[in-house]
Amino acid sequence: MSVFSQDFSSWLLPYLALISQLPFGAQYRLDNLMSAVLTIGSPVLSGYSLFVTLLNSRWINRRFSQAVDYPNSHLALSIVSNLQQVPLRLHSDRTRFPSLVVLPENDSWWKHFSELVNYTHMWSIASAIAIAWVVVAYILSIANSQSDVYTNFAQAGGEATSSMWLWLIPIVVGWLQLSPKCDFNRLQSAYDLADRHTRTRMEDAPIGTPPASAQGALIITAQEDDVMSPDELLTPPQRLSSWCTKAASGKAKSRTPVNLGSEWVESDDFKSIHPSNRRGSLQEITAYCAQPDRTWRSHWAPGVFTRMALASCASLALQWGTAGGAFIVEWFTPTTGMGCRSLSYLIYGAVSTIIWMMLLISSILTHYSAAYSRQASLSARIAMAFSHCLRRMGKLLAIANTIWVTLTCIIQYSGFYDTCFCNSSMISRGRAAAYVTIIETTAQAALAKAAWIGALVLACTSASAFVALVALLLDTLPA
Repeated sequence: MSVFSQDFSSWLLPYLALISQLPFGAQYRLDNLMSAVLTIGSPVLSGYSLFVTLLNSRWINRRFSQAVDYPNSHLALSIVSNLQQVPLRLHSDRTRFPSLVVLPENDSWWKHFSELVNYTHMWSIASAIAIAWVVVAYILSIANSQSDVYTNFAQAGGEATSSMWLWLIPIVVGWLQLSPKCDFNRLQSAYDLADRHTRTRMEDAPIGTPPASAQGALIITAQEDDVMSPDELLTPPQRLSSWCTKAASGKAKSRTPVNLGSEWVESDDFKSIHPSNRRGSLQEITAYCAQPDRTWRSHWAPGVFTRMALASCASLALQWGTAGGAFIVEWFTPTTGMGCRSLSYLIYGAVSTIIWMMLLISSILTHYSAAYSRQASLSARIAMAFSHCLRRMGKLLAIANTIWVTLTCIIQYSGFYDTCFCNSSMISRGRAAAYVTIIETTAQAALAKAAWIGALVLACTSASAFVALVALLLDTLPA
């Protein structure tokens, strides 16, 4: 029991405590619990979500900076980038959002909402201490374990499990650096405060001009009828495009006022647009932000598959760099070969990858179904059915994989694997060639030590590379 307590507190407990530093904030506690389960059950999915969020923020930044130049475009960039994890939708009245963009009276809404959602709430002394605790415990445990290589019945249980859980450190650090805005209560409060600054009427507009309401033009809480999958209400991909501000920016550059019957009024500041150029009737405001007609338009954002591929490579490298390190440790620990311990790590990594694939395919099918939902085509209905099936199966596998990896660590620390079947690597060697190492030779100990060092380098390199890559790409995000 004392050995179990020591191993559990040294190898597993610090990582379990670190899970509390992940970004939570859903409206319901069960959703937060499911988020933690998905993170543990599939580190590939967690790394993919983090990396694709980062790449999407970079894409949003480039899209606005290159094609949009309007008085509130920089504020819109900050809001859209910060609210990637929020189910944004536009009001059913399509005249409200153009009014929110065009009317100068509504610039205060963009300013206040941008300031309210542009907060950093993740970094704290508690989170820094939690990460430092895990890192120091890992270093001390690894340094102490090397002295056990030359002892009889040397097993690398703690070293392997710690390497397997090492992916959690870069994931937590990455989310802390990215600081996603996903606290439902705080965002709802910010939205309510900012919505007080929308103007429903133009005070100094010409007599007879109808009011242009912008109240609730942009809504941060979608309803079940607005989405194809319930998970989209929690942390969906960003759907709000820059078409409205882009269209207004293009017409402003061509010196076209909202009211086509008036002349363009020059501003005293060449960087700003005179308020007179941004007023007009509801029909004129809507037409000013209308998207140009195109014979064909892709339902996928430009470069989305490239970003998905990059995020997939980064998350797979992190998962298999850490799980692979644990597998190598156990494989080369006498008796070498596939045993109960190494097989358990291989199963965890494989199921984690399968979960990621299932949920990724599910999201792609959902997007496809949403694009053709109005046509009510057979392919869209079939895709949606497969999407729901994959999503539910992926969640069930994530729950099972979370239980599996936790039980694997507990079983290993309790000595359950210290049986002839497990210690003889009978799984790979077979009954005829299996044997149990009683006394290690110098060659066996040297091989085990070299494998442990190589596995340590592999796990630490993959984790460090992930952290470095995230930090390298953060400098291009909107301020």
